[in-house]
Amino acid sequence: MIVGVVVLLILVLLILFIVTQYNSLVRLRNETQNSWAQVDVVLRRRYDLIPNLVETVKGYATHESETLEAVIQARSGAIDASAVADQADSENILSGALRRLFALSEAYPDLKADSNFMELQKQLVQTEGQIAYARANYNESVLRFNNMVQVVPSNIVAGMFSFVVGDFFEIEDEATGPISVQF
Repeated sequence: MIVGVVVLLILVLLILFIVTQYNSLVRLRNETQNSWAQVDVVLRRRYDLIPNLVETVKGYATHESETLEAVIQARSGAIDASAVADQADSENILSGALRRLFALSEAYPDLKADSNFMELQKQLVQTEGQIAYARANYNESVLRFNNMVQVVPSNIVAGMFSFVVGDFFEIEDEATGPISVQF
């Protein structure tokens, strides 16, 4: 009888452990998904600003259609990206295209002085800061989730219920570096 009670107690403790670990994994997965949704919100804001920016530049730099087309194509690619890694690649391309677009303002003093262009540029810079913050928050969530999925003993429960590690949202350093424009 004592052996039965001990076995039952061990079984109850094991079930409690599994339930606790499972619930922790679900909470962290949901936190990660919520963090990604926040990244998506600020990326959408960025995408909404770009057509207005392109239209403003078109009025001043009509013969710069290659640069404008690159921005439009990069925006479309970023909107269509689905996986985190694809999104990061698309954002790298879009950031480079936007840097080239802003570099045009140096060659067009009237554009540089345009109030619409300046306001859109200011909003885009603010949005870039929000993206950086949301990306850092998302990556922190992924780190916590991945740690839970990979460390003992929670990795046993993660494996039992098919939890897999998440992808970080990493943007290449070249996307934020200086750009060279020649006219």
